Amino acid sequence: MTSRWVFGFVFLMCAALLGVAFYMEHVLGMKPCPLCWLQRFGFMGAGLVSFLAFLHGPAEVGRRVYGFLLILTAGAGLGVAGRQLWLQSLPADQVPACGPSVDYLLQVLPWLDVLKTALRGTGDCAEVVWRFLGLSIPGWTAVFFVAVILVGLVMVFRPGRSANKLQS
Repeated sequence: MTSRWVFGFVFLMCAALLGVAFYMEHVLGMKPCPLCWLQRFGFMGAGLVSFLAFLHGPAEVGRRVYGFLLILTAGAGLGVAGRQLWLQSLPADQVPACGPSVDYLLQVLPWLDVLKTALRGTGDCAEVVWRFLGLSIPGWTAVFFVAVILVGLVMVFRPGRSANKLQS
Protein backbone atom coordinates (compact mmCIF):
# COMPACT_ATOMS: atom_id res chain seq x y z
CA MET A 1 0.00 0.00 0.00
CA THR A 2 1.43 3.39 -0.95
CA SER A 3 1.81 6.19 1.55
CA ARG A 4 -0.76 8.19 -0.42
CA TRP A 5 -3.47 5.64 0.38
CA VAL A 6 -2.37 5.36 4.00
CA PHE A 7 -2.79 9.12 4.36
CA GLY A 8 -6.15 8.85 2.59
CA PHE A 9 -7.27 6.22 5.09
CA VAL A 10 -6.19 8.42 8.03
CA PHE A 11 -8.16 11.31 6.52
CA LEU A 12 -11.28 9.14 6.22
CA MET A 13 -10.86 7.90 9.79
CA CYS A 14 -10.56 11.46 11.12
CA ALA A 15 -13.59 12.55 9.08
CA ALA A 16 -15.61 9.60 10.41
CA LEU A 17 -14.62 10.37 14.00
CA LEU A 18 -15.63 14.01 13.57
CA GLY A 19 -18.91 12.80 12.07
CA VAL A 20 -19.52 10.67 15.16
CA ALA A 21 -18.71 13.66 17.40
CA PHE A 22 -21.20 15.89 15.57
CA TYR A 23 -23.80 13.09 15.63
CA MET A 24 -23.38 12.76 19.39
CA GLU A 25 -23.73 16.52 19.77
CA HIS A 26 -26.58 17.30 17.40
CA VAL A 27 -28.60 14.07 17.37
CA LEU A 28 -27.95 12.59 20.82
CA GLY A 29 -27.83 16.01 22.51
CA MET A 30 -24.45 15.49 24.18
CA LYS A 31 -22.90 18.94 24.55
CA PRO A 32 -19.10 18.93 24.15
CA CYS A 33 -16.97 20.31 26.97
CA PRO A 34 -13.97 22.58 26.25
CA LEU A 35 -11.55 19.64 26.16
CA CYS A 36 -13.84 17.79 23.74
CA TRP A 37 -13.66 20.79 21.41
CA LEU A 38 -9.87 20.74 21.55
CA GLN A 39 -9.81 17.02 20.74
CA ARG A 40 -11.96 17.75 17.71
CA PHE A 41 -9.37 20.29 16.59
CA GLY A 42 -6.73 17.57 16.98
CA PHE A 43 -8.65 15.33 14.60
CA MET A 44 -9.28 18.25 12.24
CA GLY A 45 -5.55 18.98 12.16
CA ALA A 46 -4.59 15.34 11.59
CA GLY A 47 -7.30 15.04 8.95
CA LEU A 48 -6.12 18.16 7.14
CA VAL A 49 -2.50 16.99 7.15
CA SER A 50 -3.59 13.58 5.86
CA PHE A 51 -5.82 15.08 3.18
CA LEU A 52 -3.01 17.32 1.93
CA ALA A 53 -0.61 14.37 1.92
CA PHE A 54 -3.15 12.30 0.00
CA LEU A 55 -3.55 15.04 -2.61
CA HIS A 56 0.19 15.66 -2.82
CA GLY A 57 1.30 12.03 -2.99
CA PRO A 58 4.71 12.96 -1.58
CA ALA A 59 8.03 11.27 -2.19
CA GLU A 60 10.28 10.22 0.70
CA VAL A 61 11.06 13.65 2.21
CA GLY A 62 7.47 14.87 1.89
CA ARG A 63 6.17 11.63 3.41
CA ARG A 64 8.43 12.18 6.41
CA VAL A 65 7.31 15.81 6.80
CA TYR A 66 3.63 14.87 6.64
CA GLY A 67 4.29 12.00 9.05
CA PHE A 68 5.95 14.40 11.48
CA LEU A 69 2.99 16.80 11.22
CA LEU A 70 0.65 13.88 11.94
CA ILE A 71 2.66 13.08 15.06
CA LEU A 72 2.42 16.72 16.19
CA THR A 73 -1.31 17.14 15.65
CA ALA A 74 -2.27 13.75 17.06
CA GLY A 75 0.20 14.19 19.92
CA ALA A 76 -1.49 17.45 20.90
CA GLY A 77 -4.88 15.74 20.73
CA LEU A 78 -3.57 12.85 22.82
CA GLY A 79 -2.33 15.30 25.44
CA VAL A 80 -5.78 16.89 25.66
CA ALA A 81 -7.48 13.48 25.84
CA GLY A 82 -5.05 12.51 28.61
CA ARG A 83 -5.93 15.67 30.52
CA GLN A 84 -9.63 14.84 30.27
CA LEU A 85 -9.06 11.24 31.34
CA TRP A 86 -7.14 12.53 34.35
CA LEU A 87 -10.03 14.86 35.26
CA GLN A 88 -12.45 11.95 34.92
CA SER A 89 -10.33 9.89 37.32
CA LEU A 90 -10.42 12.50 40.11
CA PRO A 91 -12.50 11.92 43.23
CA ALA A 92 -15.71 13.97 43.20
CA ASP A 93 -14.41 16.43 45.84
CA GLN A 94 -11.36 17.30 43.68
CA VAL A 95 -13.19 17.90 40.39
CA PRO A 96 -12.99 21.55 39.31
CA ALA A 97 -16.17 23.60 39.21
CA CYS A 98 -18.21 23.65 36.03
CA GLY A 99 -17.49 26.61 33.82
CA PRO A 100 -19.25 28.58 31.10
CA SER A 101 -19.81 27.11 27.65
CA VAL A 102 -17.26 27.44 24.89
CA ASP A 103 -19.70 29.65 22.96
CA TYR A 104 -19.87 32.09 25.87
CA LEU A 105 -16.10 32.06 26.36
CA LEU A 106 -15.58 32.88 22.68
CA GLN A 107 -17.95 35.84 22.99
CA VAL A 108 -16.29 37.43 26.03
CA LEU A 109 -12.62 36.42 25.98
CA PRO A 110 -9.74 36.71 23.52
CA TRP A 111 -9.04 33.38 21.81
CA LEU A 112 -5.78 32.80 23.72
CA ASP A 113 -7.63 33.12 27.04
CA VAL A 114 -10.30 30.73 25.74
CA LEU A 115 -7.54 28.22 24.91
CA LYS A 116 -5.97 28.56 28.38
CA THR A 117 -9.36 28.14 30.06
CA ALA A 118 -10.23 25.16 27.88
CA LEU A 119 -6.93 23.41 28.62
CA ARG A 120 -7.53 23.67 32.35
CA GLY A 121 -10.80 21.78 31.94
CA THR A 122 -13.95 22.16 33.97
CA GLY A 123 -16.31 19.95 35.93
CA ASP A 124 -18.10 19.33 32.65
CA CYS A 125 -14.93 17.70 31.33
CA ALA A 126 -14.79 15.32 34.30
CA GLU A 127 -18.31 13.99 33.72
CA VAL A 128 -18.49 10.61 31.98
CA VAL A 129 -21.65 10.68 29.86
CA TRP A 130 -21.02 7.72 27.54
CA ARG A 131 -19.02 4.49 27.59
CA PHE A 132 -18.35 1.79 25.05
CA LEU A 133 -16.41 -1.36 25.99
CA GLY A 134 -15.47 0.32 29.24
CA LEU A 135 -13.88 3.42 27.69
CA SER A 136 -15.29 6.94 27.85
CA ILE A 137 -15.19 9.31 24.90
CA PRO A 138 -11.71 10.70 25.71
CA GLY A 139 -10.52 7.12 26.19
CA TRP A 140 -11.58 6.28 22.65
CA THR A 141 -10.13 9.48 21.24
CA ALA A 142 -6.84 8.60 22.95
CA VAL A 143 -6.89 5.19 21.25
CA PHE A 144 -7.40 6.80 17.84
CA PHE A 145 -4.80 9.51 18.48
CA VAL A 146 -2.28 6.76 19.34
CA ALA A 147 -3.18 4.99 16.08
CA VAL A 148 -2.57 8.20 14.10
CA ILE A 149 0.73 8.76 15.91
CA LEU A 150 1.80 5.21 15.00
CA VAL A 151 0.98 5.88 11.35
CA GLY A 152 2.99 9.10 11.55
CA LEU A 153 5.94 7.22 13.05
CA VAL A 154 5.80 4.65 10.26
CA MET A 155 5.75 7.43 7.67
CA VAL A 156 8.72 9.15 9.30
CA PHE A 157 10.90 6.08 9.85
CA ARG A 158 9.94 3.80 6.96
CA PRO A 159 12.92 3.33 4.67
CA GLY A 160 12.68 4.90 1.24
CA ARG A 161 12.63 3.01 -2.03
CA SER A 162 16.35 3.46 -2.61
CA ALA A 163 17.13 1.86 0.78
CA ASN A 164 14.89 -1.08 -0.11
CA LYS A 165 16.74 -1.56 -3.43
CA LEU A 166 20.10 -1.61 -1.64
CA GLN A 167 18.90 -4.36 0.70
CA SER A 168 17.77 -6.64 -2.16
